[in-house]
Amino acid sequence: MPAPPPTLTLCPVPSASPAPALPLYLQIAQTLAQLIHSGTFKAGQRLPSVRETALTQGVSISTAMQAFRQLEEQGLVQARPKAGYFVRRAQRIAQPSLSAPPQRSFLLERQSRSEAFALLHQPGDRASFGGFTPQSSDLFDDERLRVAVGRASRVHRRSLTEYNKADAGRPTLRAAVAQRALHLGCALDASDVVITASCTQAVSLCLRAVTQPGDVVALESPTFFGYLDLIESLGLRVLEIPTHPATGLSLPALELALDTQPVKAVLAAPTLSNPLGSVMPLSAKQRLVQLLARRQVPLIEDVVFNDLLAGDERRKAAKAYDTEGNVMICGSFAKTLTPGIRLGWVAAGRWRDAIATHKRLQGAATNVVLEEALADLLTQGSYEAHLRRLSADMRQRRNEARHLIAHHFPPGTRVSNPPSGDTLWLELHPAIGSMDLFRRCASEGITFGPGELFTATDRYRNCLRLNFSGPWNAVTMQALARIGEIARQMLERPTASPTPPVLRRA
Repeated sequence: MPAPPPTLTLCPVPSASPAPALPLYLQIAQTLAQLIHSGTFKAGQRLPSVRETALTQGVSISTAMQAFRQLEEQGLVQARPKAGYFVRRAQRIAQPSLSAPPQRSFLLERQSRSEAFALLHQPGDRASFGGFTPQSSDLFDDERLRVAVGRASRVHRRSLTEYNKADAGRPTLRAAVAQRALHLGCALDASDVVITASCTQAVSLCLRAVTQPGDVVALESPTFFGYLDLIESLGLRVLEIPTHPATGLSLPALELALDTQPVKAVLAAPTLSNPLGSVMPLSAKQRLVQLLARRQVPLIEDVVFNDLLAGDERRKAAKAYDTEGNVMICGSFAKTLTPGIRLGWVAAGRWRDAIATHKRLQGAATNVVLEEALADLLTQGSYEAHLRRLSADMRQRRNEARHLIAHHFPPGTRVSNPPSGDTLWLELHPAIGSMDLFRRCASEGITFGPGELFTATDRYRNCLRLNFSGPWNAVTMQALARIGEIARQMLERPTASPTPPVLRRA
């Protein structure tokens, strides 16, 4: 008979005791993680059951389950049906390095990233890891969407032949957004919410409200290429801030930037940033808000991915700590509910009227039928359960992808390890250029996002972003392994320098 698992205690030794301020489930998860790292629990060994853990620690079953889910997200354990949780086999794979962008701002003068990104999607691709919107129909309930749109079309059929006079959006959708914001820790007044055509448009309106051409905008590095397109179109300067792949934006680096540069706004996604998938700790989110409030520098916060942390307190937005209306929070439900309804929203604090004015001047009225359908979908009681299923699905894809990367990519490859989301950021050997790798893979019908798309500088040439929102099956898994094999070949048999990359300074 195998030896029974060791008895779990919250504080096995004084030096290993978790910080008392941590929630109970994190204390339990931290203690179990320490026992795994120390070898007390070995690879393949069964952990104490959820019920046993709840009993010995004097917590509820749900709290114990949260602890095990936390360990599962960290890749330390795996669940086996009707058997419990077991320690995963160790994967020797490090996270990417802390980014180190130049300490100066840039006026963007490069080819549009959106246009360049469109080139990465060719008809008939064998597998695409370059998408930036969910493409897999099995992630969403198409029938429920059709029913909601059909119902809204019947009830509001007259709106199809009239202009939408509600500049800020339909009251029903604004109320639904305010209700959903409670899950982000935010108490929003529905009257302060403005509905937009997308989250990207919401960010654009915020930038227009607080900057003028030539102003400096600080943002994470690497960053979402769509932000760079917006900043370029508005004639703004980019100041990239170092970002940790796990904990996000570096606050000391940001504070230094505020001391030395005329920063007019900070644009960031503190929760599941794109492309890193980093999540700022709650205490860091609070310090970020306080730091910018003292400097009177507005924070434009993108929360489009927050809901993929369903059931996790880290879903909480930085806006939750805003007491002065200095945070402009932007979101949409394209990543979590339906990509086809790209409606976004913004609650812009003291800039609310300016945002509504800019939207009206741009003639960017939104569709009444789609607004009412989205309000219907958001207020159905099954939405939160859908988020938990979606989050679990994305975590499973991430874990399987990291396993494939560990086994098929060149030694020394570094990979991000986000708690959820649909992207991974890879840092390859410096000798492997991601644009050259992309060309070789594209010739076999496999595409991804080269690292150069995600910066205003010439950095990240040996990095790439993989997106898993498309179909996830044996074909795509083989395609992912093939990217690694081609990268290995490039490292083992280097060739002459490739042709100039698609993205270059104008």
